[in-house]
Amino acid sequence: MLIIGENIHIIAPAVKEAIANRDTAAIQRLAKSQVEAGAQMLDLNIGPQKKEGPEVMRWLVPAIQEVVDVPLSLDTTNLEAIKTGLELVNKPAIVNSTSAEPERLEKVPPVAAEYGAGLVALMMGKGGIPVTAEERVQIAIDYLIPRALEVGIPLDKLYLDPLAMTVAGCQEYAPHAVEAIRYIKQGMDPAPLTTIGLSNVSNTVSPEKRSLINRTYLVMLMAVGLDTAIADPLDSELMETIRIIEQRDDSTGAGALLLKIYDRTAAMEEVEPSDVDMSDPDQVAIWKTLQVLLNRVIFTDSYLRT
Repeated sequence: MLIIGENIHIIAPAVKEAIANRDTAAIQRLAKSQVEAGAQMLDLNIGPQKKEGPEVMRWLVPAIQEVVDVPLSLDTTNLEAIKTGLELVNKPAIVNSTSAEPERLEKVPPVAAEYGAGLVALMMGKGGIPVTAEERVQIAIDYLIPRALEVGIPLDKLYLDPLAMTVAGCQEYAPHAVEAIRYIKQGMDPAPLTTIGLSNVSNTVSPEKRSLINRTYLVMLMAVGLDTAIADPLDSELMETIRIIEQRDDSTGAGALLLKIYDRTAAMEEVEPSDVDMSDPDQVAIWKTLQVLLNRVIFTDSYLRT
């Protein structure tokens, strides 16, 4: 599982301030900490930056490349900023992102193709994000994949994103995003790559629950073939969960349950209450979170206490 570090994101006040002040040291510390924690790529989300986008990229990309040696994902709706960043990268980059909205689909893929970059393609059109997996996959089949191939982006550089939505109000989307990944990875040969903005699934949830929701969801996504996730590598429990799955470590009760979730999800089977040691608080928390992510229990901020 390739983790794309999410923490250089303008929505974070410290990052917004660092970009505004061109605080190179602050940005470099954040880049280094993510790579040291296990990120194999960094997402640079500078927001729309309608006026200063190219200037921000001219400062940001070299500053980060001075201290880390990983590829970059350039995340902004400002195409001129994207082009500026692509001219400065010293490793193949990713453009994040296009969608099937006509204007984005027309303009963004040719830029990625021109610079030999990968492309994140969101499974949404002008009508927004569909609920069902089938609708999302149809957008990929009808629009995203043909357009990428048309402009010369091979499937091994196309990252389809089914779009995680928060369980706080949109939990019915959660299982459909998982199934969209399954359809892509099992129904296409060769299949494009896949990615997801993992932390979106816990957006607006109270901080103490976010990691549990994120890492349980990641296990489900890994089980159906997710290739990469834009996620927080500084979340040590998330990174430990990845290790447990990849190394098949069932030495703890929680690890054994996570592996059951992984295996049963991969096989399109159910995890049963009998699979859970209800005397183990860690297993109970994972089980309750799984029910929320499967849209079987309505999410409330007190769901772990019910």
